[in-house]
Amino acid sequence: MLMNKTQTARLEGFVLKEAEDYFRQQGFLPLFPPKIVRASGACENINTLFEVSVDKNHDWFEHNAYLSQTGQLYLEAMVPELKKVYCIGPSFRAEPKIDTRHLTEFTMLEIEFAGGFEELLAYEENLLYHLAQKVTHYTKAEEDFGLKTQDLARLSKCPNKFKRFTYDQAITKLQELGEAINWGDDISSQREKLLLAAVDNQPFFITHYPDPMYPEHQNIEVEKFFNMLPSQDNPGRVLSADLILPFGGESVGAAARVHLLEELVKRLKNSKMYKRLEEKGGDIGDFEWYISQIKKNGAVPHAGCGFGMSRILQYISGKTDITEAVTFPANKGLLI
Repeated sequence: MLMNKTQTARLEGFVLKEAEDYFRQQGFLPLFPPKIVRASGACENINTLFEVSVDKNHDWFEHNAYLSQTGQLYLEAMVPELKKVYCIGPSFRAEPKIDTRHLTEFTMLEIEFAGGFEELLAYEENLLYHLAQKVTHYTKAEEDFGLKTQDLARLSKCPNKFKRFTYDQAITKLQELGEAINWGDDISSQREKLLLAAVDNQPFFITHYPDPMYPEHQNIEVEKFFNMLPSQDNPGRVLSADLILPFGGESVGAAARVHLLEELVKRLKNSKMYKRLEEKGGDIGDFEWYISQIKKNGAVPHAGCGFGMSRILQYISGKTDITEAVTFPANKGLLI
């Protein structure tokens, strides 16, 4: 498995260093969230958490413990005082699929900051443009990273502003392209490729996903995190964005966040995530530390995102298989 991985390791190290350096230069402070967590360390699909224990009784900790999927809430809790924070580390997900897109462990770079939605999208655009520029100007990119001439030519054309579809526009566009897709459906990786072709195979955003709290949205397929901020200009939608990249597909999930405590708790308790948590024996206590932190220090309008670095590496390297884009891939069928 590790044959011919030297160039992959060099590229992976180079890209991660440049990404971290970029956010440090923008004034972001690194934080180090825990990797063994309660359910507050989960993404929206809590059923993909790996449970942690030293025996079959799962009672080493006082509460159910899991391998972390995201440091989002830990970063959010520190934004009122630190303003700009980030973390970088592994995300663990019990992905049942063994395919070219999913890993059970991958590196995430996450940011949260006191600010708004447009500033957030600008950070994403700037980072991807920064990485493309750094790689294309690295004089030994072909020798050290194994990149081909066409990879470097493609990266040299990376724009500094990305095209956008709202979710509604993306559905309409796919229908115009002959796809049998309905409003409320998730947009598959194959359909992402159709949208990529429509924008000359350049990075683009899908924004303003349906608000999962709307009663009429309860049974739709697409699902987003509970604390995404509702759009005041587009009722029934949230200020969210997925960044879609060539080769990598959906690579960054981003949103402005709800910061008012009463609304935050209400959205949490009404979310599909919370219902799954209750089915696993959890309750609001899994989030009590976060709620207490907000009560103590308050909260400010803020936004953030998580960069799936493995898929960003796919974009940079031109690899269609995610297991070829990282040095040590792991999935359900590959454990070393």
